[in-house]
Amino acid sequence: MFPLARAAQSLVARGIQHTAVRGAHRKHEPTFHDKYGTVVLLAGASMFTAVWGYVFTSLNVEWGISPVGRVTPSEWR
Repeated sequence: MFPLARAAQSLVARGIQHTAVRGAHRKHEPTFHDKYGTVVLLAGASMFTAVWGYVFTSLNVEWGISPVGRVTPSEWR
């Protein structure tokens, strides 16, 4: 069993080495996220803030109001 385990370990190690060498020889070209990731994130955050800012300022909501003492029940008919 020991020689079988050693052979499996060497195969795994050889596969990892092969993958590392293959990746080392490849040119790293920036992907879309490398090029524009931060810009897209900031644009989305600013759009989110602008839209919700518009919604909250265009709604005439009085924050923190309580009906206690202001609402009087009408007489039942």
